[in-house]
Amino acid sequence: MQIFHTINELQAALSATQGKIALVPTMGNLHNGHLTLAKIARNHADVVVVSIFVNPTQFGVGEDFDSYPRTLDADVAALDGVGVDFVFAPSVDEMYPTYPPNVQVLSGEITKLLCGKSRPTHFDGVGLVVSKLFNIVRPDVAVFGKKDYQQLAIIRQLNDELNFGIDIIGADIVRADDGLALSSRNQYLSADERAVAPVLSQTLKALADKLIQASIIDYDALIDDAKATLSQAGFVVDYLEIYNRQLQTVSQADKALVILVAAWLGKARLLDNLEVDLS
Repeated sequence: MQIFHTINELQAALSATQGKIALVPTMGNLHNGHLTLAKIARNHADVVVVSIFVNPTQFGVGEDFDSYPRTLDADVAALDGVGVDFVFAPSVDEMYPTYPPNVQVLSGEITKLLCGKSRPTHFDGVGLVVSKLFNIVRPDVAVFGKKDYQQLAIIRQLNDELNFGIDIIGADIVRADDGLALSSRNQYLSADERAVAPVLSQTLKALADKLIQASIIDYDALIDDAKATLSQAGFVVDYLEIYNRQLQTVSQADKALVILVAAWLGKARLLDNLEVDLS
C-alpha cells in the first residue's frame, strides 16, 4: 500500500496500473464501516484508492471542521490488509490551490431536503470535492455508504448528469451490536449518551413495523409519534421524514420507502435511515 499527498504523484502511480480502478472517498477517522467500503471496492476492481481528506467546503459556519478528528497514521494502519493499493491524503492547499474556490457544483432541488435544510451549503461542497476526486482518480467504480442516503442520491445524480460514467455502489449501513450506525462523530457521545444512542435505530425499526402493518398509512401521525419517542429519550430531532427511494414525496401508491432521520444527542449529530418494502 502506497500513500500519496499530491495529485501528480497519485496520477503517475495510477497511470502505471492496469485494470479497473475503484475509489472510496472518506474524511478519515476510519471505522469498520469505512473498512467495509474498501473491501467492497476490492471485490469490484483491480486497483483500490481510498482518499482521506477533511473537506472544508462541506462544513458550514460554526460546524466542526477545526475539531473534526484527523487520524491519518491510525487510518493507514487500519487500511493495511483490507486490499487497498493507494491512499490519497492531500492537503487543503493541494485540493484547493484557489480558496475559496471560484467554481461551484450545485446539485439543485435535492439539496434542499433533509440535511440541506439545516446545512444549506453542505451538499454543494460535497458535489465539488467528489467531482474533483472523480477527475483526479478517474475511477471505474466508486463506493459510498448508504448511511448518508441523501449524499448517495446526490452523487448518483452528479455522476449521471455530468457524464462521469462511474459505477456508483451504495453499501449497506454497518452497525454496532446494539444497532447504532457507525460514524466518526459517535466519538462525540459521552458514555451516558452512547447508552441512549441505539434508541435512534430502534425508533426507525418500530416505525417501519407500523408502516408494514398499517392498511391505510397516516404518515404525519406516525412521524409525530416517532419524533416524540426520540425527544423523550433526550434527542433533539433535526428531521424525521419518509420518502420514496428516489427521495420524492411519498404517496399511498409507493411501496419502496425510506425513513430518514438526523438528531442531536449532546454534541453529536447522528444520521440514520431504514429502507422499507411495503409490497
